[in-house]
Amino acid sequence: MGKWGWWVLGCSQVLVAAQAGEALKHPLGQYDSEQFITLSMPCAHCQSLPQAQWYFKNVIVAVPAAGQSLTSFSLDKRGADDVASLDLHALPDVVWTGSTHHWTHTRLSGDGKRLQLGDGKEMPFGIVPKIPTNLSYWNQDTQAFYAQRALSIRGEQVGQAIVARTLWPEDFRLNLQAQAQPLQRGESLKQLVQYEQGGAHSPHESRLLWQKAPGVAQSFTGKAVLGVLLNGAQGDDDEAHGGHFALTTGIISADGSYHHWLVNNYYNLATNSEKGIIAGVTPFDKYMADLNSGQAFYRPSYMLVAVFSQPTVPATIQAASNRTYQHFYRNDFVYDHALNNCAGISVDVLHNLGWKVPEIGGESLLKASAAYWYMAATERSLTKGRAIYDYLNTEMTRLFPAVAFDAIGNDLLNISHTGSTQTLASPEMQAIASQIEAIYFVRIPQIPSSRVTGLAPVYSFEQYLKQAPADRSQWKIIPVTPNPLPDKLKNGLALKPQAPALIPLPAILFLLSVIGLLWFLFLLLKRSLHKLFINRTKS
Repeated sequence: MGKWGWWVLGCSQVLVAAQAGEALKHPLGQYDSEQFITLSMPCAHCQSLPQAQWYFKNVIVAVPAAGQSLTSFSLDKRGADDVASLDLHALPDVVWTGSTHHWTHTRLSGDGKRLQLGDGKEMPFGIVPKIPTNLSYWNQDTQAFYAQRALSIRGEQVGQAIVARTLWPEDFRLNLQAQAQPLQRGESLKQLVQYEQGGAHSPHESRLLWQKAPGVAQSFTGKAVLGVLLNGAQGDDDEAHGGHFALTTGIISADGSYHHWLVNNYYNLATNSEKGIIAGVTPFDKYMADLNSGQAFYRPSYMLVAVFSQPTVPATIQAASNRTYQHFYRNDFVYDHALNNCAGISVDVLHNLGWKVPEIGGESLLKASAAYWYMAATERSLTKGRAIYDYLNTEMTRLFPAVAFDAIGNDLLNISHTGSTQTLASPEMQAIASQIEAIYFVRIPQIPSSRVTGLAPVYSFEQYLKQAPADRSQWKIIPVTPNPLPDKLKNGLALKPQAPALIPLPAILFLLSVIGLLWFLFLLLKRSLHKLFINRTKS
């Protein structure tokens, strides 16, 4: 810990404050704060699933308060396909706040030792301990960055000190007075993402790409939003050039702040994240600026924000996500980097609700079949062969976060400009066309930390290979440890075999075709040599 050690207070002290449960004071997405209480899991009197309580053991979360309705699910469904009869007022099983308290409009002293609250009162300031395996943590640059601006802080009050877990810069907000700046000819969402190699050191940007009544001042305060969130590539993890993806929902505050929106973060539950990330519904500021798990500490991010006149579209998508998490915690389906990753699960939620996000297709069935045998032979593993086959054959909007961001964003722009409902197959999603009022593009730079600079995410497997070292042995990979759900809690549908065949049929046909071609060439060569021999004998 070195010279920063005097800032850090122990976790045991922090957890004590959350044992009895406390009411929140700020909204969570579209939900009122009074609907939740915060506490540390496990909790005997909570409605939350036992599997969810196990994943969040010894973690501070917000759960539905007594008398509030909890999201329900169907026992015969596996995940995002469970979208029938959604209750838009039912609450998520768990919201990972990580803290019981939330302070806004605070100021950090230049030396980082004291915090000035919104009422002018000053208190000693500390931060939570660093997770040993975390590579992106507070340093002198972080302190200087935060000391320059007003902050929203999640944490605990321990004695007379405030111990921060999440610090969000309040100048990162929507510009509600912005004039529309539509994409110009030749300009694309992809170019905005790739600006300055991903814009890790660019200023925060809030650009109004479209509004329903151009040139007319509109008040978006209190309007519901759907955010399409894309995180960039990690600069020092060669397994993470694809970035990360999530859908977010919430209400626009009068000052344009979005730190209280909810992010639906799908992550692998079967491993312990080196940064302590747990898959779940999470406040935006915690998702982005938790001192250990915050995305903004190790890569730039981008968000498209669709503003709606009515709350039903974002509420429906959030309700479907809440139910998907119920299945996820039960292990009705499991995370898979090719078949069920953060983008794939999120896109599945939209597809099953009736928003048929335009598809691009897989990279190439022929390439996937060839890569299967190459990987199987060089790595001596049919499992690794199957993995590369799935990567190259999976629909790209489900595989690459950047492609999902691009497809959803361009479809939103097309719907807003033309009123088309071609990709909207259900009444709930057709409301997008009539209720959308504005679209923002938001660029969120990387917060200075001990981590190297992140990059823009890749859009294809070919680009991935160009960005990562050609020699796979030179890849920088951050190891993780297993986190298996205990057997006594395993009653989900994932226990029933659903895995695809280890050798896919197209790969078998490809191999047979190659063998057939080689056999044909062999026979052709044999016949040619035979003729040559006969001709020489005659002569």
